[in-house]
Amino acid sequence: MNETLKPTETSAAPQVHYSVLFLCMGNICRSPTAHGVFRHMIKEASLDAVVHVSSAGTHNYHPGDPPDLRSQHTAAQRGYDLSDLRARQITEADFIGHHLLLAMDWDNLALAEHACPPSMRYKIRRLTEFCRRHDAAVVPDPYFGGDEGFTQVLDLIEDACSGLLDHVRQYLQHNAQLQDNQRDHR
Repeated sequence: MNETLKPTETSAAPQVHYSVLFLCMGNICRSPTAHGVFRHMIKEASLDAVVHVSSAGTHNYHPGDPPDLRSQHTAAQRGYDLSDLRARQITEADFIGHHLLLAMDWDNLALAEHACPPSMRYKIRRLTEFCRRHDAAVVPDPYFGGDEGFTQVLDLIEDACSGLLDHVRQYLQHNAQLQDNQRDHR
């Protein structure tokens, strides 16, 4: 039952939307990489009309800057384009507007939880919770390391985003079924 829900399959009902925000410290390495990878995956799955993807930093170190050139280069080698993404800091509206906020590590998880209204903290998780092949608690920060760190980050992110895609598909399918049931009972 791993079917792809296409937007046209629920055209009689209001579209079910899902929004994901990826978080790291400065929004120039890990979170834009996850943003680009997941955006690519949802487009390949024909879900880009119903799934929104964004990224932000817990700090405002690089506002308006593109992703680190090493992140862009590593991602481009596997077919992901990050060039249009720009760094920004998380805002209060992000906690309201997204279904899921995925932090890259424990520090950014704690910072996001601290900034988040208590009633919305359930939305914040670590991206690596969705990994299937890798057993990693966090996506490590590659900024001060060599190229191999960016490759490791991309490996973890691709794995986690694959699991995340299945999670989002299940959510969309479940909510489409709920909408169908509600229509049938009117």
